[in-house]
Amino acid sequence: MDLKKIETGVKLILEGIGEDCLREGLIETPKRVAKMYEEIFSGLTQTSEEYLTKTFTADGNEMVIEKDITLYSMCEHHLMPFYGKAHIAYIPNGEVVGISKLARTVDVFAKRPQIQERLTCEIADAVMENLKPLGVIVAIEAEHTCMTMRGVKKPGTKTFTFACRGEFKNNQDLRNTFFNLI
Repeated sequence: MDLKKIETGVKLILEGIGEDCLREGLIETPKRVAKMYEEIFSGLTQTSEEYLTKTFTADGNEMVIEKDITLYSMCEHHLMPFYGKAHIAYIPNGEVVGISKLARTVDVFAKRPQIQERLTCEIADAVMENLKPLGVIVAIEAEHTCMTMRGVKKPGTKTFTFACRGEFKNNQDLRNTFFNLI
């Protein structure tokens, strides 16, 4: 990441809104924002494979669910945060992954300029491609500050998205079990 370029951009924004960049509270703001962007967009330099390739042999093929994975992302349309919970279920095909790896996979994709619909599909596709399960389903419920702080200004409004792959795509009973459990 080009931190100097981010600092310059933040300084231009502050000047553009009529602020004095030399004011005590703002002198270090461009540097702080650049460091923050390095952290919140760290998914741009990561891949899900680094988390989903270490697997363990498992007997059976019963559904594994990890729910209420907190996520924070930045809407690519306004560069404002959206945040919420992701829920992931998969049906193992002889192998499982450490449960923290699903949460790390959510972060890889959430820590990029994003839209929730794509985020949901990217997580589902990554689990499907790397774990090769019989099926996967991902659901995300999030609040978008670009809708709550500006524009329509409807705080508390949540957007719900889900993506199904494999066995979950054509099996309504399986999807219903997942939704009942989350």
